[in-house]
Amino acid sequence: MTQNSIVLVVSVSIINGDEVLIIKENKPFAINKWNFPSGRIEYKEDILEAACREVKEETGFDVKLTGTTGVYNFISSSNDQVILFHFTGEITGGSLKIEEDVIIDSKWIMVSELMKFDNNELREPSVIRQIVDRLVNQNIYSISVFNEQLCK
Repeated sequence: MTQNSIVLVVSVSIINGDEVLIIKENKPFAINKWNFPSGRIEYKEDILEAACREVKEETGFDVKLTGTTGVYNFISSSNDQVILFHFTGEITGGSLKIEEDVIIDSKWIMVSELMKFDNNELREPSVIRQIVDRLVNQNIYSISVFNEQLCK
C-alpha cells in the first residue's frame, strides 16, 4: 500500500472544569469513533484559526485556545501521513450544536475516563492516549509556541 498524502490536522480538547468534550464521528474511516473536535487545515489557513473553525463547525462552540499538548505524526487508517496539532481550549460563546452529517454524538467526560475506552472505540487510539496522558499529567505548553494570531 502506498502513502496517499500528507494531511495537516488540528484537534482541540475543550476543557470545562475536570471534563473534556468528545465527539462521536460518522466520517469515512471513522464511523462510530470517539475523538476530539478536529479536522483538516485548509489551504492558506492559519493553524490557530483552523482549530477554532473546526470546533465551531463540529460543536457550535466558540473557543479560546489556551495551550497545546504538542504535534503528533502518524499514519492514519486511510494510509495518509497525518501531522496533527493538538490544542486545549475553553468555551467563550455559542451553544452545543453538533454537525449532524459527520458527528452523531457528543458528551462531557472526565479526561481520565478516555483511558478506559477500548481501542476500537477511538479514532486514532495511540494518538488519543498520548494526548490524554499529557492532559492528565498537565503537560500542556504555552500557545505562544505558535504565532500570536488570536481566533476571531
